[in-house]
Amino acid sequence: MSDAPVLVSRDGAVATITLNRPSALNALDLTMVDAMIPAFAGLAADPSVRVVVVRGAGPHFMAGGDIRSFARELHRSSDERTREFTHLVERVHIVVETIARMDAPVVARVHGAVAGFGMSLMNACDLAIASDDAYFAAGYRQIGITPDGGGTWSLPRIVGQRRALEILLLGGRFDAAQALALGLVNRVVPAADLDATVANVATTLAAGPRKALAATKRLVRQSLDRSLSEQLLAEAKSFGAQAGSDEFVEGVSAFLAKRPAQFP
Repeated sequence: MSDAPVLVSRDGAVATITLNRPSALNALDLTMVDAMIPAFAGLAADPSVRVVVVRGAGPHFMAGGDIRSFARELHRSSDERTREFTHLVERVHIVVETIARMDAPVVARVHGAVAGFGMSLMNACDLAIASDDAYFAAGYRQIGITPDGGGTWSLPRIVGQRRALEILLLGGRFDAAQALALGLVNRVVPAADLDATVANVATTLAAGPRKALAATKRLVRQSLDRSLSEQLLAEAKSFGAQAGSDEFVEGVSAFLAKRPAQFP
């Protein structure tokens, strides 16, 4: 396997991004950030990509930021550290916004440690499938820092404000079963079944109506920032636009013919 910090592979319409610092539990440093930005941007710009899977190499998904690399910056003045780390997080946030805006559904395949930005990255994805050996922690309070990666935006929307504050303020570790109960992950499966389960989900998504799924993703992601009336209007416009598409023609025709749809 390459020693690049981020790997991109393709299997037909399914693209996989692998976080590739296994010896460091795939912890995030600037080199990984600088590799993630073009990796996600390239897939977002490619209309042949219908699904993106995000995974970690080795036994862990991502154990947050690389604290050893953080420690190398401690000799800097307070102002210098403020500038350096603000720049780092602003770079990280490009990735989070790209995931939110890309048409293709993004599936997090998580196992082992899912901490700090690893949890924020998982929450930024559209779906999350976890192995039963996964464990989760915010981890920010332990090093005297605040969340990044949209953690304070996504977490309250997934688990509610009270639970989000508990996870972030207390910083406790919890297991995959608890993550499932909280709604942080969609499914928990035995570690031996993780790849097959993710592949099945990705295949199902890839075979679906690309434009309709992209529009559905946009509608759901934008819904919490709109009033009911605004969302109803957005739904009507989206429904009408999709009704004029070839996907709708194929879907209705396939349903009536009792055959699997073959979406373009």
